[in-house]
Amino acid sequence: MNSKAYGKLNYTLALLGAAADGKFHGCIINSFHQVTSSFPAKFTITVNKDNETSHAVEAAGSFCVTLLASDCPGSLIDQFGYKSGRAVDKFAGMDVKTDEAGNPYLTEHMASRISCKIVDRLEIGNFILLVGEATEAEILTSGSTVLTLQEYTNRGKATPLKATVYRQMEGKGFRCTVCGYIHESETLPPDFICPVCHATADKFVKIED
Repeated sequence: MNSKAYGKLNYTLALLGAAADGKFHGCIINSFHQVTSSFPAKFTITVNKDNETSHAVEAAGSFCVTLLASDCPGSLIDQFGYKSGRAVDKFAGMDVKTDEAGNPYLTEHMASRISCKIVDRLEIGNFILLVGEATEAEILTSGSTVLTLQEYTNRGKATPLKATVYRQMEGKGFRCTVCGYIHESETLPPDFICPVCHATADKFVKIED
């Protein structure tokens, strides 16, 4: 089995948002797909059960997805892709909007927004596939193209480990066991600090060839 065959597929990066228990939750996903052209259209998302946002989406019974624009900075992807909602408020200090269901979303560096109510679900191992029916949709940045997984990896960035589709970094490096950040280098200084979660060097493991 050569996994590089389906590694040729590309995916749109998006910010998934949901509100539950009086708190905003969000994470980066690459699993948002339109599956019917009916009206209203239906979409699917697949989320890791370990993500706090996964629990929030199911509790809310709805979700909001904003497609990342091609100019989306890495700092925003680090915030929502590598940090845990159990430890930090990912939306703190940001200009947060909410859809009619109360789910949070951002507009800056976002191409468009689609909000959905959940109409079906399927458990797939450690993931949950949710079917959503569109309830709202709008363009956020006119003329903007979306950021894809391939374009993001072309920046030299590794996919967040809990993403539905994970692209393993090629070459040598060290992975943070706390947040999944990849430090691409043949050596790791003993005083190295993770730029995402601030873990110390002893929390990193070497990526084997």
